[in-house]
Amino acid sequence: MKLLFIAYQSLALMLTSIQIRSQGIIAEGTELEKLSAGFSFTEGPASDAEGNVYFTDQPNDRILKWSTDDILTTWMKPSGRSNGLSFDLQGNLWSCADEKNQLWKIHSDLTVNVILKDHEGDLLNGPNDLWIHPDGGIYFSDPYYQRPWWDHKEMPQDCQCVYYLPPDQEKAVRIIIDLVQPNGIIGTPDGKTLYITDIGDKKTYSYTVQKDGSLTNKRLFCNMGSDGMTIDDKGNVYLTGNGVFVFNPEGNQIEHIEVPERWTANVCFGGIDMNYLFITASKGLYRIRMNTRGVGSQ
Repeated sequence: MKLLFIAYQSLALMLTSIQIRSQGIIAEGTELEKLSAGFSFTEGPASDAEGNVYFTDQPNDRILKWSTDDILTTWMKPSGRSNGLSFDLQGNLWSCADEKNQLWKIHSDLTVNVILKDHEGDLLNGPNDLWIHPDGGIYFSDPYYQRPWWDHKEMPQDCQCVYYLPPDQEKAVRIIIDLVQPNGIIGTPDGKTLYITDIGDKKTYSYTVQKDGSLTNKRLFCNMGSDGMTIDDKGNVYLTGNGVFVFNPEGNQIEHIEVPERWTANVCFGGIDMNYLFITASKGLYRIRMNTRGVGSQ
């Protein structure tokens, strides 16, 4: 009887596990797909309004496009050594172009406006990742990672900061100065909350966004840093590094997606229904079908 009870318990636990998994954020029966390989280092995925996904291969100085009909093309080369990318509501692709430590706005015809090239007369450290607020304001991280294509060998700025560029694009201001090495950044679609990872201190914080673009109410979201990040329609936050870690809005981990690469750099949602999670991981591009969808600026 005791053995029968133990077997019944084990079966109940197994069924519960299956039920939880089937109700989870990853679509039932799906598997991680490797879409393409042979890159040097993939980064900066961003989806346009149609669900096409653009990403960078920074060492090879190019932006690539994975279309909704599963065709890979080189969209722009050279690309200013683009890193993080994001689309605005007008369909322009914004780029952290760190060949010359700049912030670019790239139009659909591939013409480029250099929006920022310095701060207070000195080069930026190297814009890394950005998020565009619904009102058009832009938040971007500016950590320091020495690049082989730079002539300088020291950090140009006296701080690894997060900047805010107002909708008028007149002047970027330092808005966060107390992180060790800010990197990934994403906001909620209503524009009220901003998440920023401090990869140098292995932490992620959330902030309340004020109407003037300032940030208040700094809160520890989770004890994990990240390279890139995104958010879904349930408010779950996706962090990267050793695969993809998913946290619910309360900061509790609810999923870990293993990726067979040495480093997962960044993530975004894409596809016609915005229900595929695209993953840039070292030399490959991956995706996995989700029960959740992407929202707002990815």
